[in-house]
Amino acid sequence: MAASTAAGKQRIPKVAKVKNKAPAEVQITAEQLLREAKERELELLPPPPQQKITDEEELNDYKLRKRKTFEDNIRKNRTVISNWIKYAQWEESLKEIQRARSIYERALDVDYRNITLWLKYAEMEMKNRQVNHARNIWDRAITTLPRVNQFWYKYTYMEEMLGNIAGARQVFERWMEWQPEEQAWHSYINFELRYKEVDRARTIYERFVLVHPDVKNWIKYARFEEKHGYFAHARKVYERAVEFFGDEHMDEHLYVAFAKFEENQKEFERVRVIYKYALDRISKQEAQELFKNYTIFEKKFGDRRGIEDIIVSKRRFQYEEEVKANPHNYDAWFDYLRLVESDAEAETVREVYERAIANVPPIQEKRHWKRYIYLWVNYALYEELEAKDPERTRQVYQASLELIPHKKFTFAKMWLLYAQFEIRQKNLPFARRALGSSIGKCPKNKLFKGYIELELQLREFDRCRKLYEKFLEFGPENCTSWIKFAELETILGDIERARAIYELAISQPRLDMPEQEETERTRNLYRRLLQRTQHVKVWISFAQFELSSGKEGSLAKCRQIYEEANKTMRNCEEKEERLMLLESWRNFEDEFGTVSDKERVDKLMPEKVKKRRKVQADDGSDAGWEEYYDYIFPEDAANQPNLKLLAMAKLWKKQQQEKEAAEQDPDKDIDESGS
Repeated sequence: MAASTAAGKQRIPKVAKVKNKAPAEVQITAEQLLREAKERELELLPPPPQQKITDEEELNDYKLRKRKTFEDNIRKNRTVISNWIKYAQWEESLKEIQRARSIYERALDVDYRNITLWLKYAEMEMKNRQVNHARNIWDRAITTLPRVNQFWYKYTYMEEMLGNIAGARQVFERWMEWQPEEQAWHSYINFELRYKEVDRARTIYERFVLVHPDVKNWIKYARFEEKHGYFAHARKVYERAVEFFGDEHMDEHLYVAFAKFEENQKEFERVRVIYKYALDRISKQEAQELFKNYTIFEKKFGDRRGIEDIIVSKRRFQYEEEVKANPHNYDAWFDYLRLVESDAEAETVREVYERAIANVPPIQEKRHWKRYIYLWVNYALYEELEAKDPERTRQVYQASLELIPHKKFTFAKMWLLYAQFEIRQKNLPFARRALGSSIGKCPKNKLFKGYIELELQLREFDRCRKLYEKFLEFGPENCTSWIKFAELETILGDIERARAIYELAISQPRLDMPEQEETERTRNLYRRLLQRTQHVKVWISFAQFELSSGKEGSLAKCRQIYEEANKTMRNCEEKEERLMLLESWRNFEDEFGTVSDKERVDKLMPEKVKKRRKVQADDGSDAGWEEYYDYIFPEDAANQPNLKLLAMAKLWKKQQQEKEAAEQDPDKDIDESGS
């Protein structure tokens, strides 16, 4: 036991002791080591020498070594299919086809789902003209992976290239049993057509449209028949397609194709019947292309007026059904009116308008009236622009304004449109009367602005002043109105009135208190203003705004603004402005802050120092000295020496005063010490 312990101790390596632990004079980094290795190319191995094989023994030795390398690679990772393929291709290059087959078979045992492996295997057999072997591989591939279309394409192509048409057809039939994608069916059809087998192609189409029953496939089937001159068959295909899809799944493209086919056959009556049948059953939104083609057809071959009458009457019937079902469906009324305006007589259009505006919204809420009011607007515009009847236009406007419940809500648009109409008719008093009535009944910002704009265009500035006064009585919190009023006075050259308007505006209490939802916008405006100017009044106003917002955290935001302003104004030359900011901050902390907050602001307050400076006269000569007060801020780093010097001077002065007092009264000090 002791011997084994001694032997174990002997096997423990000794740790080398480093005598000098000081850093080396020249330090070498990992980057330097890598750079030197790259420069010297230490890791690059020279290429192996070219080996010339002179006899069969050397060749067998080379093959053995190469195969051992490939087998080792495969043994390391069997799932890397590229190693198997390289191995098989190398054997193929040596014409060792049997060995290559063996390798491919071993690889398929590992991963039979690998598409590349099957393709390389089959290509090897085809390159070496091993047709039966290739067929065997393709059969196994399509049996194992029937959904891989590439196998089927390659297999059929090989059979066709070999001239084995029956074999290729058989493969296609096996493929079609799996109901593949559309392109596979087209490949089969094209294969049959290459060999003039039209009947077989027709049979394939019959199966195709049942497996993939899309409209485009039926159309392709019919065009196939038309292309080969079987017009009766093509017509029958179209008719079967119409019957197949029925009324539930009608598609305009099918009817357009059917109609064009009949048009090519000069069967114009059939074309009309097809278009009418489709238009009667397909909704307007889904039949745009159909209607377009029908119109083109009638322009080419028919009586345009007749077809337009048919379409208009059909649409009119549809709209009548819609408005009967829901009289308050104003969108349907708009479409109906657009239709009759384009074709009908004025009396018919008026009748439809009168029926439409009779459907007044049952609830007196503005959101229910927004669509309805446009019926009146369109009616008035029709009477003015199309019917050229100003008197009826005036009656329409007046009737609409009498109908609107102005006590609950109004539509400024109607008042302004009526006023503009009267101006176009050169009836200025009527326009002013209408706008005056609107402001009296239902004042709105938009009405005031429209009336003022009218008077400005007429250069009636006294009327504009009166309107602005009424406007500001109605909405004194509207900043834009004050500004526009002042700008008007400025343009007119009355600066004193403009200044007085601005003074009145800023004295309004509601201007200084934005609504809660406008707080963020006001904050952004302050930030944009501070990008242009760093004036102390802007900072103080910003802080007071945050304080007056009344939201949670307003005190912290206000304090943050003061801190930001103080940092910004450190480099400001106007020290009085900085002092004004600090005084405002101190007042804020006196009211809302804690003791520590107050002390912190007090420490920022400057020292007031009296200084002297030279004064120069206007002619540049010396005019003596003058005294002035300067402020030295504690946190101003540039003035720290001055503050220190000032503090030392005060201390020295205090010490001198105490010393003089002690010298003047020595007896008092002795008495105090004795007592």
